[in-house]
Amino acid sequence: MNKLEKNLKNLITKDPTVVNENANKDSATFSTMRDLTAGVVSKSYALDYLLPEHVAKAHESGDIHFHDLDYHPFQPLTNCCLIDAQSMLAQGFQIGNATVTSPKSIQTASAQLVQIIANVSSSQYGGCTIDRVDELLSKYAKYNEAKHRQIAEKFVNKAAINTYVDERVTQDIGDAIESLEYEINTLYTSNGQTPFVTLGFGLGTDKYSRKVQEAILRTRIKGLGKDRITAIFPKLVFSIKRGVNLNEADPNYDIKQLALECSTKRMYPDILNYDKTVELLGDFKAPMGCRSFLPAWKDKEGNYENNGRCNLGVVTLNIPRIAIESNGDIEIFWKIFHKRMAIMHDALVYRMERIAQATPVNAPILYKNGAFKYRLNDTDDIMEIFKGQRATLSMGYIGLYEAATVFYGPKWERLSRAKAFTLDILKTMKDYQLKWTEKYDIWFSIYSTPSESLTDRFCRLDRERFGDIADITDKGYYQNSFHYDVRKDVTPFEKIDFEKDYPTFASGGYIHYCEYPKLNHNLKALEAVWDYAYDKVSYLGTNIPIDHCRKCDFDGDFKTTEKGYQCPQCGNDDPKTVDVVKRTCGYLGNPVQRPTIEGRHKEICARVKHLKDTSI
Repeated sequence: MNKLEKNLKNLITKDPTVVNENANKDSATFSTMRDLTAGVVSKSYALDYLLPEHVAKAHESGDIHFHDLDYHPFQPLTNCCLIDAQSMLAQGFQIGNATVTSPKSIQTASAQLVQIIANVSSSQYGGCTIDRVDELLSKYAKYNEAKHRQIAEKFVNKAAINTYVDERVTQDIGDAIESLEYEINTLYTSNGQTPFVTLGFGLGTDKYSRKVQEAILRTRIKGLGKDRITAIFPKLVFSIKRGVNLNEADPNYDIKQLALECSTKRMYPDILNYDKTVELLGDFKAPMGCRSFLPAWKDKEGNYENNGRCNLGVVTLNIPRIAIESNGDIEIFWKIFHKRMAIMHDALVYRMERIAQATPVNAPILYKNGAFKYRLNDTDDIMEIFKGQRATLSMGYIGLYEAATVFYGPKWERLSRAKAFTLDILKTMKDYQLKWTEKYDIWFSIYSTPSESLTDRFCRLDRERFGDIADITDKGYYQNSFHYDVRKDVTPFEKIDFEKDYPTFASGGYIHYCEYPKLNHNLKALEAVWDYAYDKVSYLGTNIPIDHCRKCDFDGDFKTTEKGYQCPQCGNDDPKTVDVVKRTCGYLGNPVQRPTIEGRHKEICARVKHLKDTSI
């Protein structure tokens, strides 16, 4: 049996390493199975015939991971992006045979956003973001205001006109946002899953931007359907800025309170701290989907430009393996490290060269209709919109915890020389980043890989090769990016203080998480952590138990069993009557149909234990 036949058999027999690779793809459906089947064929062909031989071998052995082989390089697809929704709505666009004109109401604008999201998601393989969506939609709410005022002046008592108009526009905004949420969650892209989309918002202070923010948060709190389940997408990222919403005197402080409530009930929004983000990236923008960030970039007129930019792909380095192979000899570690970085270089350059073979007609929504800002002709060179360091290529890494454990033992986090070693790894990667960026005119970014399935894959391969190594391979997973060891009890403040130094060198992709008990009754506790984080970290996620049993109405954290998830109050484990939501590498997922082992789940969620109500 050759490799392709074996992989297809694993797919048909539902091998978990194949069908559970993406937590948000339901492998029971025909559409997902079709995508997975195509992915198996594409991956096998890429490894056998497309990738440079030494890169393919390094991937298969686990020295590196060439991400998304089920899509790229079989097709020259791009990864994730910030959609230039502003220009698309303003100028119009075309999808298939339909020419879409600029909307004249917030309801039409939100409906067009859904179509844009669906088509962009089907034309690439990564996440996409509509940034500052509150400010974007505020413009179209003004059309609603004008329409309602025109009607009111004919039929409403003059003294009540402003009240009437305000109530009508508020209702329109609420309906538009609710429709946006429902439509995204009922869409399936060509790869068999709900579009991986992020909405960035929170900075608008005008009347309608505020109403859009409130509608986004209230819609999420309300939940989906009659059972009010938690929406998985869109991922919500709420921006916090001093002078806008950070402190009580700020004009949008009340919306921050609503965001806190939403996080305690639905785990989103994550928060993006304005000043720290600008410090790390050079200007402000939301991540592209999960955690991938763009550096500051200016157009020919000297204006900062973010929307319409993208990432071209990720290759991740197995750092724990290098440490294991060094046998604790630091000189050997660095020799191996430099050899592996040479392979990463070749893999990333190949990604870039393969994408250069695409033409605008391959993805009209991206290249011809404005998602990437510039509207190209059929024969234009697409690399013209990626060069000049406008696009990124991601140099991923995983397992700083395990690498340092080889040299300093499993409790190294409080040893300054041990942490310095992990930072030296990123500093050395940054040296390569700057050199490669200058050479190729594409921004090579250092990326703290979310590694949804890679936490398992790298460790599994190394366990097979090196056996059980205490606190390294015997756990069954590797630590996600730079996170504090998930097995240790630390407060959110300790975790933030420990992790805050890493994004300085890995600003191409990062996120911090803290985990709490239920905090519905104590929003001030969560706010204390958010405020503490403001000047320390840029991007912070909130992990709170929000599982729900529809039989006994229990809310909290379900037990993990061999069968799946179980309500601790009544013992219910019926997937049809339990709502289980866990954070998976930066976004939420419903793992109830595809349970993972407890250790791996904890790692994927980047957990920490526990903030007690009395600690604030």
